[in-house]
Amino acid sequence: MLLDSFLIRAALAGLGVALAAGPLGCFVVWRRMAYFSDATAHASILGVALAVAVDAPVFGGALVVALLMALAVSTLADRGTASDTILGVTAHAALALGLVTASLLPNVRIDLMGYLFGDILSVTKADLALVWIGALVVAGLLTWRWSALLTATLGADLSRAAGIDPKREQLFLTIALAVVVACGIKVVGALLIGALLLIPAATARPFCRTPERMAGLAALIGMVCAALGVVGSLYVDTPVGPSIVSIAFGFFVLSRLWSPRLR
Repeated sequence: MLLDSFLIRAALAGLGVALAAGPLGCFVVWRRMAYFSDATAHASILGVALAVAVDAPVFGGALVVALLMALAVSTLADRGTASDTILGVTAHAALALGLVTASLLPNVRIDLMGYLFGDILSVTKADLALVWIGALVVAGLLTWRWSALLTATLGADLSRAAGIDPKREQLFLTIALAVVVACGIKVVGALLIGALLLIPAATARPFCRTPERMAGLAALIGMVCAALGVVGSLYVDTPVGPSIVSIAFGFFVLSRLWSPRLR
């Protein structure tokens, strides 16, 4: 069968994560949530360690802890704590706690390098199904809430005037972010999923005049980077996750060189 090839599974997993990360990354750029996504992603390592400790699905553990971390950061920020401070503290603390927890597990070995930087070539059919279910959930959530999310992004006062609760829309973004992190941890790893959210959206921004076009172009750029990263890593024998992000960075540099000519 087609899915029996590890290369096909890897490519499809990368495409699925990029499809969800591209449009969501646009809100990360617009709302300046780069550090917020990093804190959520780093927390997923703690979720992996706890899931292994209780013999639970790794995807579920990463999803639950990433969601809890995102909600905790949002709550602390609303109570007046400086956002950059709380994000810096939680991001590093969550990663450290995850690594410590993994080292304390008796008779259990966790491939930390795989979860930190991705191990897309070991994606199974079950992993692939979870990735695409998560990607479709995020895509559906963003499509459903698109107008309200854009209004809330423009400003809290404007959203309230339009009858939209900005905290509710922030919750939807938090859920979507946690799902993408849980899906992407096997593809590019906890340390690089933030880059897959940020770089394609930042690359697409100079070439688009509407939010919808930026979301579509960001998804396309992410999917192209995922496909090139998987194929290119086989030829030059490099890690797939870092290869995907490196190619995305190359596109970002080219976009910055080309965008002044468009203006």
